[in-house]
Amino acid sequence: MQTTTDRTYHMLIVEDDTDILMGLEEYFELEDYEVDTAEDGETALQKMKDMDKCDVVLLDVMLPEKDGFEVLEESQEMGFSAPVLMITARGEQESKLKGFGLGADDYITKPFNVEELAARVKAILQRTMPPAEAPMDVYEIGDVEVNFSTHEAYRNGDELNFTALEFDILRYLIQHKGRTVTRKQLLRDVWGIDENIITRTIDRHMASVRKKIEPDPSDPTYIETVYGIGYRFDEE
Repeated sequence: MQTTTDRTYHMLIVEDDTDILMGLEEYFELEDYEVDTAEDGETALQKMKDMDKCDVVLLDVMLPEKDGFEVLEESQEMGFSAPVLMITARGEQESKLKGFGLGADDYITKPFNVEELAARVKAILQRTMPPAEAPMDVYEIGDVEVNFSTHEAYRNGDELNFTALEFDILRYLIQHKGRTVTRKQLLRDVWGIDENIITRTIDRHMASVRKKIEPDPSDPTYIETVYGIGYRFDEE
């Protein structure tokens, strides 16, 4: 049962294996989640467009019509911001990094233990959604107002489409305001990857965050690149 809050979470499960899909649907419904399902990429994208509320997505990589990577990329382009946990039979690091690079929040490889999957889902929700009674957590960056409690951001009253991962990146930078954070720190603390790897994934996400908060992304005011090391957030 959900124990962190009294909120009912809404989940979309995208999986083409009917037995796995039905098993996950039954399990999470017993855990008091509201569950919707899709068995192919096109249906998943349509559901993402039509759903009034979605708190988390379980997304299989190997899907008919469009694979999970295509679904993830297109969902980001249309402004869908719910966190995504990818499910795959592939265990290669390259495949995982591709998912993270496209905006996935976590990754689990088949065959998996459903209790581990549920724990990962809860961890994502605890990280990306505040407790129901939490106070508003608003931060102003120039003419941009970011509300980390409601996962909303506005520039001069116009809503900005941040993904859940981009909110996490920006919050992490603000929490370390004035200090340089390395790419390795970001991979470990935001992505949950504690390995000695080289990736440009972070740079792509940082470029996306800059486009949304910087007056001139080509000459950043707030998110400074510390060449060869990482990034630093500052407002001075």
